[in-house]
Amino acid sequence: MNLDSTKGGWKLISAEDRNEAHPDSFHIPTRQKRESLKPGEAAKLLFYIETEEKGRIVDRGVDRMWVIIKARSEEGYVGILDNNPGVAENLRLREGDLITFGAEHVAEIGSPPREYIVKKYGVSFLEN
Repeated sequence: MNLDSTKGGWKLISAEDRNEAHPDSFHIPTRQKRESLKPGEAAKLLFYIETEEKGRIVDRGVDRMWVIIKARSEEGYVGILDNNPGVAENLRLREGDLITFGAEHVAEIGSPPREYIVKKYGVSFLEN
């Protein structure tokens, strides 16, 4: 699954597809829960990442990372990446980046404390 280097070295993977392929070992929340997330809640998403050094792929795999929901979008949600994905010459993904995703990408749902969100992103993060 090579990525086009102009895409930034990453793409989201469908948690629904992973669940369908491995229903006994890869569990996800119900569709209803994944479609009803609210600002301030967190979604764990599957990021397929390829890292390069000197133009050569040196690693590839899926990382599970948290995104805190900021708002709903046409695609489903917009959130802020709340994990550090690491650094590579081709990787254009950083903690704090806005991520647009759909319910099909949500592998897990979390509820970070309001104090954590306000301290890290400011009180305006929770205002719409």
